[in-house]
Amino acid sequence: MSTVRIAPEIHLIMDTDLGLVAQEREDVLLYSLAPVYEKLDKLDLIAEDLINSLSPSRPLLNTWPGREHTSYIAGFYTNAWYGIVVGFFFFGMVLLYLYLQSVMGGV
Repeated sequence: MSTVRIAPEIHLIMDTDLGLVAQEREDVLLYSLAPVYEKLDKLDLIAEDLINSLSPSRPLLNTWPGREHTSYIAGFYTNAWYGIVVGFFFFGMVLLYLYLQSVMGGV
């Protein structure tokens, strides 16, 4: 936001963004919000990245190009691994149960 002094002797200024002519007053402070807007844009990118992290097919902010489906593939292999481990555990429990039944003469 920038202002131009039109007539300093009668204290007239013009806001170049809005085209507004007003009286310059000493009790009013004028701040530039450009740094705030830059930080808000950065926070907007971070919030968008957080939303993209919930979807396995969307690219993340700090990843290499072409890695959109990496978390989808990693989730598939992780779930397959846990499924195999839990399946072997239950299969081992069933075998142990059958073995103990045959040793004790139950079957």
